[in-house]
Amino acid sequence: MATLYTHQEENVAKTWILMAGFFGVVLALGWAISYYFNNPGILLFAVIFAVGMNVFAYWNSDKVVVAMSGAKPADESQYRDLHNIVENLAITAGLPKPKVYIIDDPAPNAFATGRDKNHAVVAVTTGLLAMMERTELEGVLAHELSHIGNRDMLVSTVAVVLVGFVTLASDFFLRSAFWGRGGGDRGKSNPVLAIIAVVLIVLAPIVATLMQLAISRKREFLADASGALLTRYPEGLANALRKIGGYQSPMRRANNAIAHLYIANPFGAAAAKSGLAKLFMTHPPVAERIAALVGRQ
Repeated sequence: MATLYTHQEENVAKTWILMAGFFGVVLALGWAISYYFNNPGILLFAVIFAVGMNVFAYWNSDKVVVAMSGAKPADESQYRDLHNIVENLAITAGLPKPKVYIIDDPAPNAFATGRDKNHAVVAVTTGLLAMMERTELEGVLAHELSHIGNRDMLVSTVAVVLVGFVTLASDFFLRSAFWGRGGGDRGKSNPVLAIIAVVLIVLAPIVATLMQLAISRKREFLADASGALLTRYPEGLANALRKIGGYQSPMRRANNAIAHLYIANPFGAAAAKSGLAKLFMTHPPVAERIAALVGRQ
């Protein structure tokens, strides 16, 4: 029978399998462009630009995300219980207490960000505080602290770097091909390989984005399991997810750039999705997350 421990182990393993596949896509794209243009040096600028931009974003992630979300520091006297819960959970998890922020929004939601455990931020909405009982709030905050403990910002940043590289490299190829600067003798000498290279280059950004989203969903499952193990009360988080999943309205400052950081989709509860559409979701379906927590498979 599956347990929270097995869910935790499975999602760690699946994340790294996906990351290995991600690097495989990057290598395949590098081969395709190098083969088509017969010049590996053209990838250098794309690599430097993608890595540089995303390292900057990673290093300043707490400031950027807080500004985009409209979060404000949570006053310790006004939000004493919230600070106490965060501090107690952080001690239990063996983490420094993160900075605590409040988002003035009736939608129940929360996120964690920061480049490492010493520069972490946890933010919750006023709607979450109003709607949740203490055990449910503890479940949500344990989930967010688990993102910090699991170093999910680092994993997400690596994924974003790879997506950025793949997108830039593919875009460079398409622009060069449009202006008639590519192909050379390679396409003439081996048209089959040339066609394979072009197909790889065109499809690579789509595959890379799907892998990034899949990694994001696996990290949500992992944070659910880790958070439930931290509180030793999975029903708390499960009940919180039921309430969050039942809220229909989007957040006032919902933003695609940081949507994946929240515990639930900030654009509001969507109709149940399955099949191909589920590949493009930033979060696993709430029903699946609850089932994993309470043991119903």
